[in-house]
Amino acid sequence: MTTFIMEGVTVYEETEVIKNGYVLVKDGIIDRVGWMKDLADLAEESYPRYNFSSQPNFSLVPGFIDIHIHGAGGADMMDSTPDALRKMTSILPQEGITSLLATTITQEEKEISNSLANVVKFMKSQPRLGEAEILGVHLEGPFISPKKAGAQPVSHIQHPSQKLFERWQTIADGNIKVVTMAPEEQGGLEFIKHAVSQGVVVSIGHSDATFETVEQAVTLGASHVTHLYNQMRGLHHREPGVVGAALSINDIYVEIICDGIHVHPQVVKATYNAKGSEKMILITDSMRAKWLEDGNYDLGGQEVTVTSNTALLKDGTLAGSVLKMDEALRNFLDFTGASLLEGIKVASENPAKRLGVFNRKGSIRVGKDADFIILDNKNEVTMTFCRGELSYQKGGH
Repeated sequence: MTTFIMEGVTVYEETEVIKNGYVLVKDGIIDRVGWMKDLADLAEESYPRYNFSSQPNFSLVPGFIDIHIHGAGGADMMDSTPDALRKMTSILPQEGITSLLATTITQEEKEISNSLANVVKFMKSQPRLGEAEILGVHLEGPFISPKKAGAQPVSHIQHPSQKLFERWQTIADGNIKVVTMAPEEQGGLEFIKHAVSQGVVVSIGHSDATFETVEQAVTLGASHVTHLYNQMRGLHHREPGVVGAALSINDIYVEIICDGIHVHPQVVKATYNAKGSEKMILITDSMRAKWLEDGNYDLGGQEVTVTSNTALLKDGTLAGSVLKMDEALRNFLDFTGASLLEGIKVASENPAKRLGVFNRKGSIRVGKDADFIILDNKNEVTMTFCRGELSYQKGGH
């Protein structure tokens, strides 16, 4: 583990923006943060230094946390192999992702069990600090509505089952952090109460619930909506549905796939106007084709065709995305007019808080993991550090 200094860069620290600042990293942890003028006592130290004084518009920001991602680089979480997860964790730093929740898809019980067991094994043996860190699992399906299946295989959809969830949570060694479900399905409301009591974030998604049902779900502890607008009951002025509930109930966090394809840019802006950066979370929902050429790929046993950044099933249904997280950030800033500070909230801080890891992730602060990105003046990723190790350098590897 090395000690090094990032200097002469605008540091987006947790509570202030430090222009011409520095960050000292020791053993994978942020050791000091401050202004360059206060670096005098380290002037004689022979630490490696990354100096950005010739690039005054470069920013050091916390690493992005993707809480909803299926795959990338030809790999999918449901491949259930260590190699697949390593491919994902190795390639994601190129887009600034330093942490993630490996996300399942509706499948046979055995397939989901295998994928969960594989993730836990990988998490326990993930010593390589230069990779994005898997923080747990987002269980998307099978407890969803067949009416709003989207790219989730309908044949494997089940009613919400506390018993099955407990079995999977045991296999996952308690690492299922988020579960997407449809509260209107049989046993749905009881399921919410149970999952919340276990400390799991319950997210309403792939759901045809009415506004009233969502209200009940929130009363029982549901606090999140999976990829807002996509595969859920839409907003009608006399029946606000899942969308209307998500926009009007303050306590609900909403995920957005901010590629300009899944959600129109003006709707992203309207969402920002309704929820603010406090309750929005950028996700990629990406599948294995991300970082690869256009062509035919697999998602949950279904063929997906990717052309011009759009992934579709044969019937034309959107099937996840090939969105990169830094693109999502730039789109969010462009669509909404939000500041980079707010962009950091929706890409790093809010997901860290949702997952209960804000004590070590999601912001630049002394004592936290050295997960950070250098963005250039166009907010493109030029360097990514995962727990103090250089994971990606533009023009490098």
